[in-house]
Amino acid sequence: MTTAENVPVDLSSSFKAYDVRGIVGESITAESVHAVGAAFVDVLGLSGETVLVGGDMRPSSPEFSQAFATGAAGRGANVQLLGLISTDELYFACGSLNAAGTVFTASHNPAEYNGMKMAKAGAVPVSSETGLMDIRDLAQKYLTDGVPTAPATGTITEADVLKNYAEYLRSLVDLTGSRPLKVVVDAGNGMAGMTTPAVLGDTLLAGLPFEIVPLYFELDGTFPNHPANPLEPANLVDLQAAVVKHGADIGLAFDGDADRCFVIDELGAPLSPSAVTALVARREIARAKALGEEHPTVIHNLITSRAVPELIEHDGGRPVRTRVGHSFIKATMAAEGAVFGGEHSAHYYFRDFFNADTGMLAAMHVLAALGEQDGPLSELGREYEPYVSSGEINSQLSDVPAAVARVRAAYTNDEVTIDELDGLTFIANNGQWWFNLRASNTEPFLRLNAEAVDASTMADIRDAVLALVRQ
Repeated sequence: MTTAENVPVDLSSSFKAYDVRGIVGESITAESVHAVGAAFVDVLGLSGETVLVGGDMRPSSPEFSQAFATGAAGRGANVQLLGLISTDELYFACGSLNAAGTVFTASHNPAEYNGMKMAKAGAVPVSSETGLMDIRDLAQKYLTDGVPTAPATGTITEADVLKNYAEYLRSLVDLTGSRPLKVVVDAGNGMAGMTTPAVLGDTLLAGLPFEIVPLYFELDGTFPNHPANPLEPANLVDLQAAVVKHGADIGLAFDGDADRCFVIDELGAPLSPSAVTALVARREIARAKALGEEHPTVIHNLITSRAVPELIEHDGGRPVRTRVGHSFIKATMAAEGAVFGGEHSAHYYFRDFFNADTGMLAAMHVLAALGEQDGPLSELGREYEPYVSSGEINSQLSDVPAAVARVRAAYTNDEVTIDELDGLTFIANNGQWWFNLRASNTEPFLRLNAEAVDASTMADIRDAVLALVRQ
């Protein structure tokens, strides 16, 4: 599709640092996707190789998958169409089949969006630092000049990886010995509506000791019930109510492409992603040590709770702190040989899952931890949340650097250490609080995350910083 002036779609508006996201029919079209499929093969040298393509439940995903496949096969790749898949299913397929691939999804974005997440063979991410912009530039050329004819055209076949994905996850966390649990799952009309029954239910494999209470399992890319973005508290309200109503032991909420998972306890209260990171880290450290690893490495970004590195060290692991962003986490996972990594945004990365993120595997670890002891999740969770966090607070500003300068001036003294790994992190030398300010890469936002030893201290530091930021 081109504009009225017959000018090709400008790909620069949809290609981001880590993925592609655009408005269907405007910044992402079947024609542009066809060109991207061809460029994907050429930039990554995949002629004669297998390329995996699938998509989420968005209405445009089947058409886009086919267009990408046609473009890729036209440049000599042998394409396997995987049909409906979650993002972590793509990572599983790329890792287990050692093939490059693309999934069509816009994650938690509204219904009018679609996009692409790309991976090289072995589930190595394709980002702005590893070829994504080269793919964009070549695809833009193909849109203008046409895609050249390859010496040989590849094939397009179909495959289904759902059962293999479910079996692989079950091989990593044994849930068969869990006490019976009632589990409410809010799929948000996203791909978890398909993957949850396959992994935690009995549609493809033997049943587990769980009663699954489904919430919005119908695959519907128009998101008729609520946006598939559990990072927003408003989108957790239905799950919280359902957990209490059904007397459930735990609630799980997934985003649209099911690569992130949020956890609700039996009282309807959220378990923070930092607490989940600490809980899973404890389990993965113990497992790695049992296999002879002396000091297993765990990655955490600088926004996670201070409790995370403290617990990792307590359990004999080695914490490694990174910048925010999945490409940083994945690269550090690989470089450090880390067993696990977690982010405050509820992305969880596993060495045994090709260093890729998977919400379902994190959920399985939480279910295993809950199911192997008798207490409620609220009691278990308290062990991993000793501090009080503000959560991420965004301020939309006309002059972000000026706001940062005001805060820096106010907190530059002998009582505060300032760290510049990612934005600015201010750490009270007495250990009572810390906060981080980060500018958004794509929007006029300044993001604040604060944490303290108690609620009143956290509120004081949060309000003082926001007053400076927003004055």
